[in-house]
Amino acid sequence: MSVAKTHQTDQRRRLLLKGLAGLGLGVAPISAWANSGLQRVRMSVDGQTTRLVFDMEGPADYKVFALESPDRVVVDLSGTRALASLEVPSNPRSLVEGVRYAERNGNDLRVVLDLRAAADQHSFVLLPAQGSPHRLVLDLTERPRSVMVARMVPETNSVVRPDQMREPLRDLIVAIDPGHGGHDPGAIGAGGTREKDVVLQIARRVAERVEREPGMRPVLIRTGDYFLPLRERISRARAAQADVFLSIHADAIQDRRVQGSSVYILSDRGASSEAARFLAQRENSADLRLGGVPIESKDDSLTSVLLDLAQSGSLEASHSLANRLISEMHRVGKVRKPEVERANFAVLRSPDVPSVLIEAAFISNPSEERKLRTESFQNSLADAILTGLRAYFATHAPPGTIIAEGRRDRHIIRPGETLSVIADRYRMSVAELRAVNDLPSDRIFAGQVLQIPSRGS
Repeated sequence: MSVAKTHQTDQRRRLLLKGLAGLGLGVAPISAWANSGLQRVRMSVDGQTTRLVFDMEGPADYKVFALESPDRVVVDLSGTRALASLEVPSNPRSLVEGVRYAERNGNDLRVVLDLRAAADQHSFVLLPAQGSPHRLVLDLTERPRSVMVARMVPETNSVVRPDQMREPLRDLIVAIDPGHGGHDPGAIGAGGTREKDVVLQIARRVAERVEREPGMRPVLIRTGDYFLPLRERISRARAAQADVFLSIHADAIQDRRVQGSSVYILSDRGASSEAARFLAQRENSADLRLGGVPIESKDDSLTSVLLDLAQSGSLEASHSLANRLISEMHRVGKVRKPEVERANFAVLRSPDVPSVLIEAAFISNPSEERKLRTESFQNSLADAILTGLRAYFATHAPPGTIIAEGRRDRHIIRPGETLSVIADRYRMSVAELRAVNDLPSDRIFAGQVLQIPSRGS
């Protein structure tokens, strides 16, 4: 794809972010529901994520927003009443310090979560499933705080040359989505290996490598062992303005002899093989069985968007990304098919992000199940994925990104960056970075250009 075409596709993507909210793929799934009752609030902590689950008597409109000084998150539930005392257990690892609630406007319920630190929030609904009622799920992750941050403007007594200031370039955002999680274990091998566990380990290894790569930044869609419906996975990738979306799996099929890696892209016109059709149906039905809100493949708006994306090049970009990944995965082990496969995976229906689904191996094959658990295979696969990303972005990085600029010997400081973070990114010491750029202190500002010594110097 030419640079001009890539730029047009990127611009089109950004415009679609504003125009597709009606599909329910990037906004909280709020609808006009009847009066309801809040039965209880449950809380769990997994790594960096504190999850609150609101068990509801029925569906209800809701709104979630944050307040500061002190840090709080407010949940407003329309036409809802508390059916019991709302309490959560004390947990020092939780971001939630306490819960308060009260009726308002004679018809609504406000729940206030007092936080230990500022947090980003994601919310979604789950439909009744497997004996569970309607649920509103709220995930909280601590917001990172910077200490010596880049200033938005230089100090008044600083002398800045014109060549030191320019429009900041951005990192390419790689959304990495480990499939399944929580009460959805995914496929389970004969030796008891759970798909949700091994794909999270692989995803973390990929994220570590992307984080170290200059010009790229990872976003882990699932950071711990908890369930996310497919619609929410798409929503989180789009909210992060991801440039690509990687869904990582290690699925199963009835024939235990089947083995090898595969890479899939979306098909709205049927699967490229019987195995592809089976896997897509299995993944999509599992989401609905556990309460996920359906993403209708026959929705007229979605169909028109998919046709538009085919013309704009987003599906073409997904195919290019998948090809690069397959080329590298050949070096790790057996690839089940040397060409890109297509199937109607719901998780790939992001309307504006090139998306692929990676089958790392078949957990239903005993030898591959053992291999999936090994650190050596997980590292090799993560290395292959990073190399594939490098090859893809070499020709598809949108203008305005660090990689598209192709200047690895220069770093343009972005708001919020610190000197230590920049030094770590380029695997050098702060003292070395200061010496090369003749910096008298660690104070830096957004837009400033730093020289980065080459590896061979």
